[in-house]
Amino acid sequence: MENDFEELRKRMISTAKEKIKLNYESEEYALIQAINAYNEAVKSQNLFYERLTEWYGLYFPEISVSSPKALASLVLILNSDRSIGKEAIESAIGDASKAESIEKKLNESIGRRMGDEERNVVIEYAKLLLEISDSIDKLESYVSAASQRLLPNTAYLTDDKIAAELLSKAGSMERLATFPASTVQLLGAEKALFKHIKFGSKPPKYGVIFKLPEVTNARKDIKGRIARLYATKITMALKADYYTKNFIAEKLKVDIDNGIKRITSSPVKEKPERKYDSNRHGHGRKFDGKKRFNRRR
Repeated sequence: MENDFEELRKRMISTAKEKIKLNYESEEYALIQAINAYNEAVKSQNLFYERLTEWYGLYFPEISVSSPKALASLVLILNSDRSIGKEAIESAIGDASKAESIEKKLNESIGRRMGDEERNVVIEYAKLLLEISDSIDKLESYVSAASQRLLPNTAYLTDDKIAAELLSKAGSMERLATFPASTVQLLGAEKALFKHIKFGSKPPKYGVIFKLPEVTNARKDIKGRIARLYATKITMALKADYYTKNFIAEKLKVDIDNGIKRITSSPVKEKPERKYDSNRHGHGRKFDGKKRFNRRR
């Protein structure tokens, strides 16, 4: 009897392992990790860029470079053993007119003189920023390729990174494909949604899809409508990506463009002023609509 139970246990463990292995054979989980790594690397790059900008500002406060990679390359060139010329600076920042300006400012800088020990640590920090920037480029390349393979319709309607982020928020393609449009619209806005449910704050209108230029640049009164339109079509694209594998994104894109034209041509709607109900937020008082508060008994 004991041997039978042990044999059953081994078979169950083996079956579970096979199912886990089968589930992770799909590239979708690698894409999820890649887009998460990309987003984290971008945050790290911004932090490193801000620190290097402030740090190197001690030595050359007149220099301002907007690109992290360009700043790191410029720091390495300005502190290298070779002669510093306009061509070398231009190769770092890719801007001839700005390179000429930087070359002039170098001789007139009011920054402090850099010691050898300081120079070494600054150079190492700049190299680290360059390595992060190179890693971001490689991650972005992989995310783009994997999104095109797994989510061709969705990536066509949005972009490669937004499609990957939607997948990351859902956890799997199967789960993402079953979401209704309302859920797809709010993916990435979970904190705002829970805050609305718990405290009665203003409900969110969009999550990850806010990064779409059509939503970001739209009038304030129609952002939500455009986000809803996109979410509806993205839901169809997701189902095609997971179930049928048919490419229907071109037709969906035409529908989106027509819908956006219709929405943007609508007149601006002025929202009525909302009366604040403090009782809803648990402040212990209620608003009677006559510009005075009555103490709740």
